[in-house]
Amino acid sequence: MDGETKSADSQLIRRILPHRYPFLLVDKVIAINDARSAIGIKNVTVNEPYFLGHFPDNPVMPGVTVIEAMAQTAAVMVGTTFEYTDQNLNVYFMAIDKCKFRRMVVPGDVLQMHVTTLRGRGGEKVWKFRGEARVEDQVAASAEFTAMMEMPRS
Repeated sequence: MDGETKSADSQLIRRILPHRYPFLLVDKVIAINDARSAIGIKNVTVNEPYFLGHFPDNPVMPGVTVIEAMAQTAAVMVGTTFEYTDQNLNVYFMAIDKCKFRRMVVPGDVLQMHVTTLRGRGGEKVWKFRGEARVEDQVAASAEFTAMMEMPRS
C-alpha cells in the first residue's frame, strides 16, 4: 500500500481468486494502483467454452462474462493490495448497477478491464467498483458493481 504500481501474472491471480477454467476470466493485471484502480487483460480466443453455444456461427462473448471479468480484476486488485494471496478469498456479487453494453467482444479481441474503487478499504467485506471493459479504444461494457469479499471460516 505504498502507492507503487504493481501487476499480477496468471500464477498470482490463481493464488488470489478461487476461480478456475473455464470461469477464470482474467489472464493478467497490468496495473494495480493500490486498492484504487487496476487494469486487467483477457485475451479472447475462439476456444472459450461459451462460444460453443453463444453463438456457434457468430461467436460473441456473453455480456455477463465481460462484467465478471471486471469483477475478477477488482478482486485481484484488492487481493494484491492487502496480501490475500493463498487465503482462499471468496468473492460474491451483491449488486450490478448502471450496466451498459456498447460493443460486441469477439474472438481475437484483447479485452481490457479498467476498474476503480468507489467504496471500500482494508478490513471491509463490502466493496463497490466502477468498471469499464474496452477493446482497443472502444468501450464494450460499463457497470458499477458491489461485491462481498471474505475469507472462509475456519
